[in-house]
Amino acid sequence: MKLFGNWSYPTAVRFGAGRISELAEACAAAGIKKPLLVTDKGLASLPVTQSTLDLMEAAGLGRAMFSEVDPNPSEINAEAGVKVYREGGHDGVIAFGGGSGLDLAKVVAFMAGQTRPIWDFEDIGDWWTRADADAIAPVIAVPTTAGTGSEVGRASVITNSVSHEKKIIFHPKMLPVTVICDPELTVGMPKMITAGTGMDAFAHCLEAFCSPHYHPMSQGIALEGMRLVKDYLPRAYADGTDLEARAHMMSAAAMGATAFQKGLGAIHALSHPIGAMHNTHHGTTNAVVMQPVLTFNRSAIEERLNMAAAYLSIEGGYEGFYNYVGELNRSLSIPANLTELGVTNPDLDKLVAGALIDPSVGGNPVEMTAENTRKLFEACF
Repeated sequence: MKLFGNWSYPTAVRFGAGRISELAEACAAAGIKKPLLVTDKGLASLPVTQSTLDLMEAAGLGRAMFSEVDPNPSEINAEAGVKVYREGGHDGVIAFGGGSGLDLAKVVAFMAGQTRPIWDFEDIGDWWTRADADAIAPVIAVPTTAGTGSEVGRASVITNSVSHEKKIIFHPKMLPVTVICDPELTVGMPKMITAGTGMDAFAHCLEAFCSPHYHPMSQGIALEGMRLVKDYLPRAYADGTDLEARAHMMSAAAMGATAFQKGLGAIHALSHPIGAMHNTHHGTTNAVVMQPVLTFNRSAIEERLNMAAAYLSIEGGYEGFYNYVGELNRSLSIPANLTELGVTNPDLDKLVAGALIDPSVGGNPVEMTAENTRKLFEACF
């Protein structure tokens, strides 16, 4: 089977090795003549980014770049990026990198034409309708990791630098107009990032699959996404140059983000405040809290995970699935608990409060309360 294709769900996706060469064509199709490439600090100087800037320059698109993006991007990063975008007279954004770069890039494109502060567009009710939709700049997304799936999402996670809370900024037009998924761009990912981002994709699929909300399309996508992670994350982790494994993991990442239209749950509700307060890697944090959350939700998800285990060729139903997650984490050198992850002297009251206001709470199969959420956090240390 040739791993190559053009897809239009949930947006136009150019998938396949070497397709970064089509970047200029994608910009032209979107009407972008002077893009700003937005990426994170760690990627800015790497060859994969410089060669992409070379492609832009050769096509007459310039080589403008903004890279002041923190691992957990904040409104401060967003304001700086919008300033560069406006002063440079740009007409579109190339979102390049992992979750932090992609999320910040989408917010820059979104906020560049707005007059209200960013927190006015938090994903609460119909707050997104406050935005001037005609002023939102087009985005071409180019992921270089396989986890977050932000390239096919209509929202960004931004950390409030004052309250240390992760907020979701949403608008339908934040969805990139074109995505270039080129697995060759992920070959240089370190093992730790391959593991953490891969488990992020798995967490998205798992929580979407277990969410009580009704969305059969997402349900099917989530199940197959878990299979791809199960079959190909160990291969990508063992051999970063395995292009077949890298390609399937890029698919799993996009599938996870598409599937969680159905909802997320306690994994993300815990992970978001932990990341905001302790600056941990998001996907790795998801992996660390995954088994405690499975135990927490068992009464509501056991039958569903029995079915998933059968599809994934995991023996033992729910128990087999639970044990598989632990074995996978250990094989990827994921820390055994939040203490090993480096979360010390946690303020449990703040963590619990942050978890209970996180939008992911609504998708958890078991209702989360102050009492049971505190016990769940305690089980993660």
